[in-house]
Amino acid sequence: MVLFLQVLALVVAGIVLLWFGFTIFFGRLSPFFSGGFSRKNKRKKGDEDKGVPGNPQVCPVCSTKLTKGEQVKTIAFPAAAGSIDRLMHIRGCYNCMNNNVPRRCPVCGIALDIDDYLISRMFERTNRKNHIHVLGCNHCRKTGRSAR
Repeated sequence: MVLFLQVLALVVAGIVLLWFGFTIFFGRLSPFFSGGFSRKNKRKKGDEDKGVPGNPQVCPVCSTKLTKGEQVKTIAFPAAAGSIDRLMHIRGCYNCMNNNVPRRCPVCGIALDIDDYLISRMFERTNRKNHIHVLGCNHCRKTGRSAR
């Protein structure tokens, strides 16, 4: 009976050590593998999925579908007194800002440089996500022209 308990204790200790080692090297907080074996949020170069501008989670500048955690660089200006909307400049996402994909204005269709931005209005709503309406780029809003 004593031999059986010793073997059982060694087996349990071995299982605990295996679980501990697996957690250290392949777990969520592992310094070696940041997501374990999960490839869900990892994106390779040239692996961008195109979306339709205006859809949720799509960059309005380059039409790249954004994954969880990716954000679009914007500058929101203070609202005027009594106004329900704010003026906002949209610079683009990580892919746009690093010249990985072509940048285009969704209104006039011209190619945008890295210094160009979209002019939009942001409507802040309670208990829901904010609504963004793109008015055009800094070129077509300045001259009032549209290439379409």
